[in-house]
Amino acid sequence: MAYNRRGSGQQPSARLLRTQTDGSLGSESMMDSEVVPSSLVKIAPILRVANEVEPSNPRVAYLCRFYAFEQAHKLDPKSSGRGVRQFKTALLQRLEKEDKTTLAARTMSDAREMQSFYQHYYTKYIQALQKADKADRTRLTKAYQTAAVLFEVVKAVNFTESVDVADEILEAHNKIAEKTEMYVPYNILPLDPDSSNQAIMRYPEKYNVANQREHLILLLANVHIRQFPNPDQQPKLDDWAVTEVMKKLFKNYKKWCKYLDRKSSLWLPSIQQEVQQRKLLYMGLYLLIWGEAANLRFMPECLCYIYHHMAFEVYGILAGSVNPLTRENIKPAYGGEKEAFLKKVVTPIYKTIAQEAIKSNGGRSKHSRWRNYDDLNEYFWSADCFRLGWPMRNDTNFFCQNLDYEKKHGKRFKAATREKQAESDHSIGNIDFVETNTRDIDFVETDRREKQAKSDHSIGKINFVETDSYWHIFRSFDRMWSFFILSLQAMIIIAWNGSGSLSSIFDGVMFKRVLSIFITAAVLKLAQAVLDIFMMWKARFSMSFYVKLRYLLKALSAAAWVVVLPITYSYSWNNPSGFEETVKNWFGNGPSSPSLFIIAVVIYLSPNILSGLLFLLPVIRRNLERSDYKIVKFIMWWSQLSLYVGRGMHEDPMSLIKYTLFWTLLLMAKLSFSYYLEIKPLVGPTKAIMQLHIRRYEWHEFFPQANSNIGVVIALWAPIILVYFMDTQIWYAIFSTIFGGIYGAFRRLGEIRTLGMLRSRFQSLPGAFNDLLIAADNSDKTKKGMKAPLSRRFNKEQTSKAETARFAHMWNKIITSFREEDLISNREMNLLLMPCWGDFDLNIIQWPPFLLASKLPIALDMAKDSKGKEHDRDRERELQKRLHADGYMLCAVKECYASCKNIFDFLILEELDKSEIAKMFEKVDHHIMEGDIIRELNMSYLPSLADHLVQLIEILIKNEASDKAKLVIVLLNMLEVVKKDIFDERDSRMLDESHKYFEKLNFPVEEETDAWKEKIRRLHLLLTEKESAMDVPSNLEARRRMSFFSNSLFMDMPVAPKVRNMISFSVLTPYYNEDVLFSIDTLEKQNEDGVSILFYLQKIFPDEYNNFLERVDPSNEEELKRDSTLEEKLCLWASYRGQTLTKTVRGMMYYRQALELQAFLDMATDDELTKGYKASGSTTEEYLKNERSLLAQCQAVADMKFTYVVSCQQYGIQKRSRDARARDILKLMTTYPSLRVAYIDEVEEPGRDEVSYYSVLVKAVPKSADASDQDQNFDQIIYRIKLPGPAILGEGKPENQNHAIIFTRGEGLQTIDMNQDNYMEEAFKMRNLLQEFLIKHGVRTPTILGLREHIFTGSVSSLAWFMSNQETSFVTIGQRLLANPLKVRFHYGHPDVFERLFHLTRGGISKASKIVNLSEDIFAGFNSTLRGGNVTHHEYIQVGKGRDVGLNQISLFEAKIANGNGEQTMSRDIYRLGHRFDFFRMLSCYFTTVGFYFNTLLTVLIVYVFLYGRLYLVLSGLERELSTNKAVMRNNSLQVALASQSFVQIGFLMALPMIMEIGLERGFRSAFTDFVLMQLQLASVFFTFSLGTKTHYFGRTLLHGGAQYRATGRGFVVFHAKFAENYRLYSRSHFVKGIELLILLVVYEIFGESYRSSLAYILITVSMWFMVGTWLFAPFLFNPSGFEWQKIVDDWTDWGKWISNQGGIGVSPEKSWESWWEKEQEHLLSSGIRGTVIEILLATRFFIYQFGLVYHLNITKSKSFLVYGISWLVIFAGLSVMKGMAYFRKSLSNDYQLAFRLIKGLVFVTFLSVLITIIAQPHMTAKDIVVCLLALMPTGWGMLLIAQALKPFLKQSGFWSSVRVLAQYYEMIMGLILFTPVAFLAWFPFVSEFQTRMLFNQAFSRGLQISRILGGGQKKDKSESTSLKAVGSNN
Repeated sequence: MAYNRRGSGQQPSARLLRTQTDGSLGSESMMDSEVVPSSLVKIAPILRVANEVEPSNPRVAYLCRFYAFEQAHKLDPKSSGRGVRQFKTALLQRLEKEDKTTLAARTMSDAREMQSFYQHYYTKYIQALQKADKADRTRLTKAYQTAAVLFEVVKAVNFTESVDVADEILEAHNKIAEKTEMYVPYNILPLDPDSSNQAIMRYPEKYNVANQREHLILLLANVHIRQFPNPDQQPKLDDWAVTEVMKKLFKNYKKWCKYLDRKSSLWLPSIQQEVQQRKLLYMGLYLLIWGEAANLRFMPECLCYIYHHMAFEVYGILAGSVNPLTRENIKPAYGGEKEAFLKKVVTPIYKTIAQEAIKSNGGRSKHSRWRNYDDLNEYFWSADCFRLGWPMRNDTNFFCQNLDYEKKHGKRFKAATREKQAESDHSIGNIDFVETNTRDIDFVETDRREKQAKSDHSIGKINFVETDSYWHIFRSFDRMWSFFILSLQAMIIIAWNGSGSLSSIFDGVMFKRVLSIFITAAVLKLAQAVLDIFMMWKARFSMSFYVKLRYLLKALSAAAWVVVLPITYSYSWNNPSGFEETVKNWFGNGPSSPSLFIIAVVIYLSPNILSGLLFLLPVIRRNLERSDYKIVKFIMWWSQLSLYVGRGMHEDPMSLIKYTLFWTLLLMAKLSFSYYLEIKPLVGPTKAIMQLHIRRYEWHEFFPQANSNIGVVIALWAPIILVYFMDTQIWYAIFSTIFGGIYGAFRRLGEIRTLGMLRSRFQSLPGAFNDLLIAADNSDKTKKGMKAPLSRRFNKEQTSKAETARFAHMWNKIITSFREEDLISNREMNLLLMPCWGDFDLNIIQWPPFLLASKLPIALDMAKDSKGKEHDRDRERELQKRLHADGYMLCAVKECYASCKNIFDFLILEELDKSEIAKMFEKVDHHIMEGDIIRELNMSYLPSLADHLVQLIEILIKNEASDKAKLVIVLLNMLEVVKKDIFDERDSRMLDESHKYFEKLNFPVEEETDAWKEKIRRLHLLLTEKESAMDVPSNLEARRRMSFFSNSLFMDMPVAPKVRNMISFSVLTPYYNEDVLFSIDTLEKQNEDGVSILFYLQKIFPDEYNNFLERVDPSNEEELKRDSTLEEKLCLWASYRGQTLTKTVRGMMYYRQALELQAFLDMATDDELTKGYKASGSTTEEYLKNERSLLAQCQAVADMKFTYVVSCQQYGIQKRSRDARARDILKLMTTYPSLRVAYIDEVEEPGRDEVSYYSVLVKAVPKSADASDQDQNFDQIIYRIKLPGPAILGEGKPENQNHAIIFTRGEGLQTIDMNQDNYMEEAFKMRNLLQEFLIKHGVRTPTILGLREHIFTGSVSSLAWFMSNQETSFVTIGQRLLANPLKVRFHYGHPDVFERLFHLTRGGISKASKIVNLSEDIFAGFNSTLRGGNVTHHEYIQVGKGRDVGLNQISLFEAKIANGNGEQTMSRDIYRLGHRFDFFRMLSCYFTTVGFYFNTLLTVLIVYVFLYGRLYLVLSGLERELSTNKAVMRNNSLQVALASQSFVQIGFLMALPMIMEIGLERGFRSAFTDFVLMQLQLASVFFTFSLGTKTHYFGRTLLHGGAQYRATGRGFVVFHAKFAENYRLYSRSHFVKGIELLILLVVYEIFGESYRSSLAYILITVSMWFMVGTWLFAPFLFNPSGFEWQKIVDDWTDWGKWISNQGGIGVSPEKSWESWWEKEQEHLLSSGIRGTVIEILLATRFFIYQFGLVYHLNITKSKSFLVYGISWLVIFAGLSVMKGMAYFRKSLSNDYQLAFRLIKGLVFVTFLSVLITIIAQPHMTAKDIVVCLLALMPTGWGMLLIAQALKPFLKQSGFWSSVRVLAQYYEMIMGLILFTPVAFLAWFPFVSEFQTRMLFNQAFSRGLQISRILGGGQKKDKSESTSLKAVGSNN
């Protein structure tokens, strides 16, 4: 490209003046090239070059910046962009300053200066690099980009000064321009023509797919090399690889075409040579569509629709087809202009999604009022989708127009709409041809003829409508509820009639009565059918005719059976009575016909019988459901709706047998328990109650003549019925514990759980390691199943040297990672390392010194006691027995002997000396062979010889020439000891006087190799280490990790392939704005108690901090903060112990380090193995340039197999705002060069009032060998993909993942959250795990691989420990059972590994609809299962995970999960799983997902029902009447039922699997100890409190909606939460409910007269009191410093301010009670009429107190209803007075202060007079006053709840302010009730001490000085610290 010598001619003729910009904000720091306003982003490279050249030529840097300023002014001349004016002003200020300083030093004109510098740069960098043997691509790329920018500046300056550009410069630039386009930043593969010398591009696949994009190349290359593992095989791309990738990529598309009865557009040519190229085109097209689809990626079938048309266009173009209408060649419907696909295909659909998101009002609108991602995607499940046409027509009802959205996006939206409409009308001809063969034109014509009224409305819900209702629980799992209801009915019939024995069912009459359950079944079917119609009513206009017909026929059929079955049943009795007689009277008294009912039942059950047969034949059922034949579809249509998903999900026969057996045993146990202990014992008392005649009541009875005491029966049976439905969850916990424990034992979990066990089996590790983690060329497939672990055996003793060397390399990598993480000290590292240089001359295996430590000194002591020849044979045998009994001692002795021989042979050069030494060793070897060494040699002198040997080794370690004489003396001494003492040759002539011994020695050693250093260091360690290393490592975490890794090598695991042949994978981490790296200021910032995070961490991890100090070796701790390098290391140390992004990235990058080492072990020769991996890790410039080196090859294969992308959504914004997190993220990229960061960039378009959005992928600018580049830390844009609009339309996290998923690579994708960690030793097993994708688990290969997690936050506090144990039991024993045998494991979050191609073609790795998919992760599991996937769980690999550590954090997390489960209950996924699973898998799904939360809610509801039932009995007087009947009152079944409820309440369901898992992995003694400790630390209080959290948020979500994401925070909780904060968080979920239960218990205690002597009943009542106390006071009990008096005083002051502050616009809930109270009711506003009515009905329960208690006052003798009416008059009078006072305060308090005071005084005197008068009455007692309060206070609260539900009406009427005042009084009273006991206890100092001990006991056991922490202990002296340490260690 040629340029005008004077530039482009567009430069300004004069310099811009400062007056053209405003403002004076400016500083040099603002000139950072990385901090540029988004509208000026194009000048960032110019500023970056200016910064680069400034050290060498400041004037050139100035000219570059001035050019940047000119360009900025061109881009935005009016400075209208955000931050542009400030930026330009600051830049101009800097230019004025630099112009003065640089102008003085200038020696030539600016034009000459620029040309000279350009030529110098070209010669120094570009020409020199081009001439080098191996060009450094990184430096070349950078040089070309810099030169291109410099040339632009040269042009601009030359034009200004009217100087021509030199010819040589123009010629050089033309060459550079070509190369600049070629040398662009790349992600993994450099795809330019000069890239062949790069190591990663020397793989043979490159030549066949060089023109494809990186993603497709890597996919094909990785699949190809698995087919041809030998690098020399098949240099060209194999058809099998292409076909395999294509099959995975298009499996969903082909299934979609088949489902819609359309021919696939994947037409292949008949010429075989073109087939592969066509396949590549099809795959490339799909990936291009997917990559630019943005939010449409959540709609996989929408992408299928788009691809279907575009692929057909590709086929038409390639085939040269002609449009029959225009007679022209086929052209793309969209094309011919820039960004056509994005603007015309993606954007219209995106806008539809955005419009629906606006309708959702942030998720606050009812889900039924807007379409979510699933609704929009399911539009493409019907052939109706082809009505959209191609090009798509925007007048179809799929695209709805939203005025708000149009208004918001203005002209751009309208213009795009008009353009779309015009194009749609213009291109109809293309539609006709493109889809002629698929009949879509018919749909287009049909759609045109639709009525205008219908086309005016957008399509609403089609297949499912989400509504807030508890009925979803029944609707989704109707088969389960029917089973339990029918079982309950059958048991009641059997227990009620006859003897109650189960055998009585075989009696004819009894059997006939039991058959009545089918009538109930028909009624339930009718209820289900009616419920379906009710739930789907809002979709009635959208669903197809056949769906409506099915719903209608289902309802009619069910109604018919409800009529037929009762009639035929009535006619089956000869002498009917009751119901049967009534029915018979209706239809005529004909003759009885028992067979008629049987026939009816058989016909009714026929579909169920057929379903049962198909259940036993899952293969047939799968094929029938998957079939697309119309006749099969018609047959299956009745049993279930034909949907695109959820077909053929049935498992293999073996899995079916296993989970069927599990549930059969469980249901038998549950039903037996329910019958014999709950139902049967209750029948007798019920009959007795129904026969009693009670006429005396304690209140006004509305139905005094009612028969059978039905109210009492309901009160008695209601809790039993609820327990009956709930206790299956208890039985599931028991059975899952038993089965999970057994299954874990078979999986060999916990075989190695202590250091002792590890030592005893360490000799087996190399064999197990080589069998599993070292790739074998011809390895058999690993056995799967429970027999596999039992059949695996490893060679314990003999392992080859090469295998041991490989094991040593990997073992040492693990140990060094421990040291880098500061888990172990230097001494411990030396004891744990294993020689990896493998000295083959020793001919032994060298075990780590921690196994051999102190073994040699002990052996020497044993030898010292030996007297050689003089001792008897018994002594000899004893010594040999002791030596051989300890295998490691024998190894130590052998190694020491072999090392000595090797060292002497290396040191001694004189042949005579060598022969003399050799003879000595030959003699010793001879005696060893003969077995008489102890008898023939005098071993008692060995200690003396060992002392000399230590001296020798110490001299060798120093390796100084001055010590040679010493060395000779030591050698002579050793020779003398051996000859004279050990050999006992005192009389022989040992030393030749004429010979000078040891004159020629190889000392000092000139070339000290690592192997030599290792050998002498190790021998010195073995000889001198006299302390036992039994406690090495001492760190508990290091022990746990070593034990787990060792244990996992004996578990069932696929054999690892070579790294080259492994499945490639990516890791994706979503990040928003959490901590990246703790700054020193953050670490040292003290809280209100004087505690900093750094101080806290030092006390929690004292050993790790000491190891850190040892590693960095500062002169003192102050130097840590003075030295910037050490300060950075300190920040890293602290960040690695928090839940930071730095910790996560370090952990995930272990994968790359592991793959590099494993690739080395795969490729290294024996010689390279001997030298070690460190030798291949040279960092010299020559070595880096050697692209064919072993290190380069290892790194290349690691790049090919592993990619890590962190989706830092806000990184662009953070960069521009100079957020420290952006700097920290860049630091991570420079630390880990293969790390990639994706972010959403928002760019203001200059001159246009709009923002463009981009998905951007960046990496750090690669480091080159040029030393001058080392300080240049920049990021580099690799890809920049434009989006149709803001990426976040739904839930933030899945949208964040979705925008970045296009940058991931490989066939596996691991999702890692930001609070996770990884371990080096676990990274080594990733190859094995990925092999699971190739192994069938049942009938399918896995699509999601589940991993176990280790909760690393368990040691912080007792709460963190409880949470850790709870989570651990779920992610181990819980998920183990879910995966196998129950086959219902889903995706519960991270760190599962997805089959990437499966999920990217089926909607991604999560769902993103706002609020609907609040728990976004589990929906990925639902989606995968429904679409034919398989989720497995693997426990041989683990990933670290952090959890919340404070009560408030935990509660917010529990609330979020409970909200999410409420939304799951209403979701289509749960509904479909409930109906598509077979019966037993459906049970598993229910009890492990929403059923757990619903049963938790039932647990609390049982307490309410029981207490309200007792309240009814007590207040009505029925209990007093019944107390005389012993049969009624001794009600054991009620006691048993409520006792089972209390087990759930106190957390026993959590404890059972927890105990089993701890017992399995750490021993049952540890499990029992932990359980006891947890109880002592009030774990039951914690679990009972959590019960309330789950219940409240789950129940409220189902009733009113209003779920929301709650950020929990992941910081360290060492701060005290204020009382007001706790009140805001727990008021509605715990405090209100706790006070309600308290009132119930108090009323029952006052008026109850029964069960006083029953121990079981007392226990039940105690559990309820326990629940009340927990719900009211647990937040203060678990609040640090919760009982410290000064904190209590501060809390009261803060509470007073908060409760009295007025709210309003802009006042946050944290500042004002009024704002909080208004926000707390937001869910009621969107609840709808149904929710409002239910809320009012629930509130009426509070009126029961008043109605019952007013009749128990001593002053009320009458039972007339008038008494109740008078009580309401009292209430209304009080409310009127309160309203009047409010009015007077408002109207009189300012101007008539005196009158207002008089009125207040009058009211007070009147109230006091009335009160005294009442008390003075002879019948009024103190009890009556308490009763009045108990009666009236709940009534007022009930009125408040009703008023809140009717808020819109009350606001209009003007009563809302009075409601708010009343509510404020109630809140004050509740706060006082809660605060008083806490303040009272705070008076006693020991309470605070107990709380501290209880909260932080785990930390105490690890040396945490918590009282010092919470008391601001940094100010205490050292003596206090020492004494507290002693206290901590004693505890």
